Amino acid sequence: MASVAAARFKLVFFVPPSSLPTCKAAMFAAGAGHYPGPRNYTECCFASMVPVSFALETQRPHIPETMGVLEEVQEARVETICLSEEVVRRAVEALKGQVRGNLELWAAFTLRRVVMD
Repeated sequence: MASVAAARFKLVFFVPPSSLPTCKAAMFAAGAGHYPGPRNYTECCFASMVPVSFALETQRPHIPETMGVLEEVQEARVETICLSEEVVRRAVEALKGQVRGNLELWAAFTLRRVVMD
């Protein structure tokens, strides 16, 4: 008989490198990053430094010369797993105000081989 895997979601977001430890602590406290299995891993995530480029269409009051100039900065791209919609909600709430741009949420599922006797 086939079994259905529990809901899993992948949460992806970008943060400045200086905010990475705070964001990781917040999302882990909300229950994200728990990976079930024989070893029962907790606080799991991938974080990689990536170049992010952008140009501002409006002027920054404190740095007027940046309008229309292509800028490139290093940010951390973070991916973690959430095992329920409730964990996703708590993690997103915990990350509010710390994450730049949008959070991506991917619904994930596992295809399992089923052996019929």
